[in-house]
Amino acid sequence: MYAVIRTGGKQYRVAEGQKLRVEKLPGNAGDKVTFGEVLLVGGDTPKIGLPLVSGASVSAEITSQDRGKKIVIFKFKRRKNYRRKTGHRQPFTELKITGITG
Repeated sequence: MYAVIRTGGKQYRVAEGQKLRVEKLPGNAGDKVTFGEVLLVGGDTPKIGLPLVSGASVSAEITSQDRGKKIVIFKFKRRKNYRRKTGHRQPFTELKITGITG
């Protein structure tokens, strides 16, 4: 069984036991999280929501809170002596899907 959930402005296809990185969620490692915005529950008889599947939820456990790899932003204009270098590390939450009810 699998489901499609919406969190952080993105949609993810999840299955039980899967590890997943999503946009940062409040909470600490070991906390339980429940997603109520379930768009689809798949399996033998799929249920498609309009836009959400009523009564469906996905439960997960937070395994870690961290930041991704650094990306470098370099702005440059030729012949103008203009250079700007900055970096960014996007925070994320790593989840382990523990159950799908629908």
